[in-house]
Amino acid sequence: MNRKTTPLRLALALPALLAVGACATPAKQNDELTIYAAGPRFGSHVIVADFEAVQRVDGASILVPKPAVPKVAESRVGVDVGTDAMTLHFQHAWYASLRVESDAPLDLRAYVPGGVLAFDLNVEDLAQGGVSFKVGCGKYCERQVPFLVPARAMAGKGRQPLVFSMRCFAHDGDDFSAVTKPFTLDGSGSGRVEIAHVRFLKTGTPNAACPDYKTQSVTPEMLNQSWSIKGWRPRHEAKKAEAARRNAAGEKTGIVFIGDSITEGWEKSGAPVWQRYYGKHNALGLGFGGDHTENVLWRLQHGALDGLDPKVVVLMAGTNNTGDRRENPVTTAAGVRRNIEEVRQRLPNASILLLAIFPRDAKPDSELRRINDEVNKILAGFDDGKRIHFLDINQTFLAADGTLSREVMPDLLHLNEQSYEAWARAMEPTLQRLMEN
Repeated sequence: MNRKTTPLRLALALPALLAVGACATPAKQNDELTIYAAGPRFGSHVIVADFEAVQRVDGASILVPKPAVPKVAESRVGVDVGTDAMTLHFQHAWYASLRVESDAPLDLRAYVPGGVLAFDLNVEDLAQGGVSFKVGCGKYCERQVPFLVPARAMAGKGRQPLVFSMRCFAHDGDDFSAVTKPFTLDGSGSGRVEIAHVRFLKTGTPNAACPDYKTQSVTPEMLNQSWSIKGWRPRHEAKKAEAARRNAAGEKTGIVFIGDSITEGWEKSGAPVWQRYYGKHNALGLGFGGDHTENVLWRLQHGALDGLDPKVVVLMAGTNNTGDRRENPVTTAAGVRRNIEEVRQRLPNASILLLAIFPRDAKPDSELRRINDEVNKILAGFDDGKRIHFLDINQTFLAADGTLSREVMPDLLHLNEQSYEAWARAMEPTLQRLMEN
């Protein structure tokens, strides 16, 4: 015993020491690593966060404080701490997060790839929200499994065990030797979700499924996000109805734009520019906010192009594969290639103008910008000089040093009206050449 530790001090400290022991790594630490059980494991702490602030959780229920001038004034994110569990509650949240962080990096290699992540989940309410789970895979590396649809199916059924294969969170080349964020529960929209008994096991039988990251970008799927799930399918049906109306009325659609929110923006901030440049072609916009390549593919396979026979299809997709999943550029490019093949099959007479994915983030050396640049290098090789034509207009949006200004893209991703004008001008010579062929 330390000479400064008296019997009285030891007696007073004993309950705390016992409590810590309950949260520490179990005796069979080679087989099981507990992350949270009646509190975070020894040497760890809990963080709750929203879009604008981060708050450490010190054993009490808290609400994430709002800044003086909040960007999302209506959102509320907090955590209720129970005896053996935590409940993340969120309202109108763009982003809500409850995570365990380790003060010293954890070595999770023993649990990858043959092990499992296991925990208990109680979905109290998720009718207007969604959740996902993350496991850290080294510095600046986290892997996410979306769980909106199955989590909603669990609502009101009490605490249930979930077991995920660690293959859900491990990509080729990931280094799990020094993980500081072993577990995260993310939410969006509105909901209440309780989490308990979080642990890694060297062996176990998974009872929850996850996408295969190697094929996700080419596997057609509807977009299931809390903010989109109500509007995405109706928008798809509305676009199909508009195409059918044009076909029935004998209206020729000369150009079709296919993509994500950047393309959808032609209907918003880019609307005046759209009318000036593309109104004469009776162009149709098929941009859907949040879409990954697999979501675009689902739409193409479910009637988005039925009845259309455009001269040119303008296609740009992939930046959400990058932003949401930090996806391997080869995988994202495969998703774009699959979309090209689908367009070619359904619109054999159309030329495809394949755009390089636009720049994002302020600095040219940011991770997301770098991934997009790597994707674009692959996309350039899809140009066959006949029906597929690659065009990179990214320098239009960048300063001489490669930086991206908020005056060009206010959130460093989406365009304002002036930027849509710049897009249209930069693309016009190539587009007109294809329209005249």
